[in-house]
Amino acid sequence: MLTLLGAVLGLVFGSFIGVIVIRWPQGRSVVAGRSACDHCGATVRARDLIPIVSYVLLRGRATCCGGRIDPLHMVAEAGGLMIGTLAVVATPSPSHALCAAVMGWLLLALALLDLRHFWLPDRLVAALAVAAMLPIAFGLPPALFDRFAGGVAAWLAFMAIRFLYRRLRGREGMGAGDAKLFGALGLWLGWRLLPLLLLLAALGGLVVALATAIGRGGIDRSSRLPFGLFLALASWPLGLLLLSGGLAPAN
Repeated sequence: MLTLLGAVLGLVFGSFIGVIVIRWPQGRSVVAGRSACDHCGATVRARDLIPIVSYVLLRGRATCCGGRIDPLHMVAEAGGLMIGTLAVVATPSPSHALCAAVMGWLLLALALLDLRHFWLPDRLVAALAVAAMLPIAFGLPPALFDRFAGGVAAWLAFMAIRFLYRRLRGREGMGAGDAKLFGALGLWLGWRLLPLLLLLAALGGLVVALATAIGRGGIDRSSRLPFGLFLALASWPLGLLLLSGGLAPAN
């Protein structure tokens, strides 16, 4: 029953995350009014709002105008489903599962926003940082000092890298949002896991950069990579392992 609950909540939150990623950057409300078609603005019927199922049955086309439904909706719903299910299956108690799911859903929203818009909203990063108080309230590892040391050290390290890059190259190489996100992740994972997190995220970015260079015949100074995406993809598995007991923090 808990696994089913995690899956259902994952679909619900995934659907909401899809709306956030598409509408928020456009300045559109994500909570007011009924669900509407992104093309013609017509109200979407309840039967066309079933996560994943409706997209598949409608073959990615809106019933009101035939416009293409943004596949990001299904990606967000599938991601939310996976996070909700794994959070329950991989952790030993409902409190552990709740923490893993909250972390995962917030990171999913940030990852998709950075992937599509190169944007890590301060309010959403702040929500991730505040949500790190949830495992603290349940007394879950890592220790309180490790968390706060991780948050401060992560933010300072990224800001230092950002400053040095700008001084040496004369241009921005990393957004301030990446530094804030890394700091928020330090509050979740503690300082001991930060080197591993940074290594995994950097390797992910390197693989994508190489694939992009091969596919496009090279990259130049204007090429951009959403590093927040790689931080999110690397951090949630670490957080899940930590909460499941499979990655015990050092004493």
